[in-house]
Amino acid sequence: MVPSLRSSSGPTSVCNKSANGDALELPTFSTAAKVRVIITFTLCAVSAVCNLAVLWAASSGGKRKSHVRILIMNLTVADLLVTFIVMPVDAVWNITVQWQAGDIACRLLMFMKLVAMYSCAFVTVVISLDRQSAILNPLGISEAKRKSKIMLTVAWTMSVILSLPQMFIFHNVTITVPENFTQCTTHGSFVQRWQETLYNMFTFVCLFLLPLAIMIFCYTRILVEISSRMARNNLLSRDVHLRRSHNNIPKARMRTLKMSIVIVTSFIICWTPYYLLGLWYWLFPEKMEETVSHSLTHMLFIFGLFNACLDPITYGLFTIHFHKGMRRHRQSSNRRIELETNTCLVQMTRLPSRRQIASDVHSVNTEEVSDSNITKNVSSPEISISKI
Repeated sequence: MVPSLRSSSGPTSVCNKSANGDALELPTFSTAAKVRVIITFTLCAVSAVCNLAVLWAASSGGKRKSHVRILIMNLTVADLLVTFIVMPVDAVWNITVQWQAGDIACRLLMFMKLVAMYSCAFVTVVISLDRQSAILNPLGISEAKRKSKIMLTVAWTMSVILSLPQMFIFHNVTITVPENFTQCTTHGSFVQRWQETLYNMFTFVCLFLLPLAIMIFCYTRILVEISSRMARNNLLSRDVHLRRSHNNIPKARMRTLKMSIVIVTSFIICWTPYYLLGLWYWLFPEKMEETVSHSLTHMLFIFGLFNACLDPITYGLFTIHFHKGMRRHRQSSNRRIELETNTCLVQMTRLPSRRQIASDVHSVNTEEVSDSNITKNVSSPEISISKI
C-alpha cells in the first residue's frame, strides 16, 4: 500500500538487519513511534470534529441540496474514512508493533485504508472538474448536478476497484527467529522484486500523480479563462453593463484563485514529501534505509494525514457557509426557547382567568342557590296559605 513506505504497510517491516548485518532485529515501540501515536490520535480527534461539523452543516441545508454541497459531503465522508480507519489502525499498529488482528482483518483493513486514500484523491479531482465546468461553461449549470453524480459514482467505484488487490497481496506472515513475530505484509505475494515495485508505482501514479496533474490542469484553465474575460471586459469598460460585469469578475477571480491555491497547495504540501520518499524506497530500498531515519518517515506520514484536517477547512468554510449553518442552528434554538417561553406565559396568563371564571361561576352558583332559597322561602308561605 502506498501510504506506507514499508512492504508491510505498518510501522516497520517484518524484521530489520542488525548493525553488523548478521542477526535479525525485530521492530520495537520506539520513541519516534510513541510521538507518532500521540500526534496521530490528536489529528484523529481534530479531524473527526471538523469533518463531522462540516457534514452536519452540509446536510442541514434542507431537502434539496446543491451539487456543490453533495460534493462536499462526499469529500467529508472520504476524510472520515481516513479519520476512523487509517489513523486509528496506524496508531494501534505502532503500539502493538506486530499484527494481532488476524489474517482476515489484515486483508480487509488494508483494503479499506487504500479505499479511503483513493476516495479522498478522486473526490478532490471531481470537485476540480466541477469547478472547471462551472467557470468555462456557466450556461450548463442545469446539468451540473447530473454530471457531478456521475463523476462521484465513477470516483467511488474506481476507489473500490483499484483497492481490491490489497485483499490478495496482504496477508499474515509469522517468523520464528529470533522469536515468534507476526506481521501484516506483502512478503511472498510477488515472485520478483520488480513486480512489487511495478504495483507500487502504479498505485503511486493513480493515487498522487494523476490527481495532481488533473487538478493543476483544471485550475490553470480556470485562471486562464478568467484572465481572458477580464482582458476583454477592460477593452469594453465604457459600457455601463459591461462595467458592472467588470466589477464582478475580480471577485470571482480572487475567489477562484484562493480556492485553487488552497486546494493544490494543501494537496502538494501534505503528500508530496511522503510519496517522494516512498518512490525513493521502491527504487533504492537499501540506500534509503541507510540514509533516512525512521523518525523522518513517521513525520512525513503524519504530515500527509494532516490533509484530512485541512479539507474541511478548505472545502467547508470556503464553499459551505458554515457560520450561517451555526447561525441557523442558534436562531432555531432561540425560536424554540422563545416559543416555549411564550407558551408558558400564555398558560400563566390563562390560569388567573380560569380561576376568575371559576370564582365567577362559584359566585353565580352561590347566588342561584341563595335565590332558590329565597324563592323557596317566599313560596312556602303561599303553599301553606293555599293549604289553609
